[in-house]
Amino acid sequence: MRDKVVFFDLDDTLYHEVDFLKSAYRDIASFVEINYHLQGIYAEMIGYWEAGKNVFECLLASHPLHDLTIKDLLLSYRTHIPKIALNIETKHTLDWLHAKGIRLGLITDGRTLTQQNKIASLGLKNYFEEQDIYISEAFGSEKIEGKSFQDVQQRYGEGNKIFYVGDNPKKDFAWPNALGWITICVLDDGQNIHSQQFNVDESCLPQYKIHHIEDLCKLIDKNSFD
Repeated sequence: MRDKVVFFDLDDTLYHEVDFLKSAYRDIASFVEINYHLQGIYAEMIGYWEAGKNVFECLLASHPLHDLTIKDLLLSYRTHIPKIALNIETKHTLDWLHAKGIRLGLITDGRTLTQQNKIASLGLKNYFEEQDIYISEAFGSEKIEGKSFQDVQQRYGEGNKIFYVGDNPKKDFAWPNALGWITICVLDDGQNIHSQQFNVDESCLPQYKIHHIEDLCKLIDKNSFD
């Protein structure tokens, strides 16, 4: 029987990325309201976002925030300490996997500080060892280039069955499929920031689709994977 190793994507897989967006908007809105004596900024920003507009351009165009720039707002968005948390299903899933002694890891695209802040706020270091966390900027390669997946394969491929759990067929599953991993897609429940598209090359499609992350426990526990 081979041991099992499970690597995850982060955004819109282990938590909803829209929660990070709303956290950042609240942080920025609070700063603007306090320093420029305004009100209702968070609701205004959410309104721009829901309308598909450039939130920061609209905000600066609507208010005399003379010493603020889009660059300032983007920096605040990317570097703020997010108020986000794992939902109960995700926590139960990670607790179950961890209790089983299954090695867990993370492969995520994004800026190092931004992703590290998310990881810390979500408490994911309770589950993942530092050497099993791959952030594209820190690692020097995005998922689509495959180097992070190849590194995991080199470290854990022999004697183990590796799973990758993600949400984006455009970049999550091609390399794991090619390396012989089991690929699992968490289906969008209507809250994903980016639309989930399956009209991609067959090599990019996940082998399994699940509606709830807790369904992962049953999949990984199947004897057919041994």
